[in-house]
Amino acid sequence: MIEAAIVTAIRRRLTSALAPPRELLRPLRIEGHAVGWLDGQRALRLRAFADVFDVRDEEIAVAPQLADVAMRTVAFDRVARILAAEGALTAWRDELYAVAPRFGAPPWFLLERAAARYFGIHTYAAHVNGIVENSSVRTWLARRSPTKAIDPGMLDNLVGGGIAAGQSVADAVVKEALEEAGIDASLAGCARPAGTVDICRAQPDGLQRETIFVHDLSLPRRWRSSRAPPCRTSGRGADHRQRGRP
Repeated sequence: MIEAAIVTAIRRRLTSALAPPRELLRPLRIEGHAVGWLDGQRALRLRAFADVFDVRDEEIAVAPQLADVAMRTVAFDRVARILAAEGALTAWRDELYAVAPRFGAPPWFLLERAAARYFGIHTYAAHVNGIVENSSVRTWLARRSPTKAIDPGMLDNLVGGGIAAGQSVADAVVKEALEEAGIDASLAGCARPAGTVDICRAQPDGLQRETIFVHDLSLPRRWRSSRAPPCRTSGRGADHRQRGRP
């Protein structure tokens, strides 16, 4: 069991880390729909792109002449590349996120992943808790690589990653499980949905608005060693460890 004082300290730290932003944010709208949220400084920067945005005191409207998915995608890509060249984004990923009314719905446009928080769009991720059972239940954790663009060096689930445009939750679980923990598709496919976690918090690179699809995966006997996972990874995780569950 985890001591009560440690649980209290964890709760206090999470409350602080996941606190909603205090600054007043401006909605980014397409045809009246709020598709993102920006702080004042980032909103003012978009005034330089008058062919793409109409920046007002209370909101930012995407130009009505950008009337379809393809046109908006091209326009946002151009803006994102300029912002990236200025150092305003995290490392470029060459991976697109779908900006849509809800997960799986037809998108308003596609956006480079590195620009997601700058524009405060709603993103989605799939995470997997790797669980082993002996006399007690234990969970595998991964420490993120110090070279990661987001949360370098922090502890994380055994598997976790963003869901790219056109990708299903199940596809993301299989892809990330192989890349981050060396878990093959036959085992990753046994991961059980365990709920969702919604995050809305200010970050140095903008606003993180994300829904995480959480999964539990019971790992086979070869994972019971507490020394190292029996897998080869892409190097995304710096190290792995087991911890008991309360």
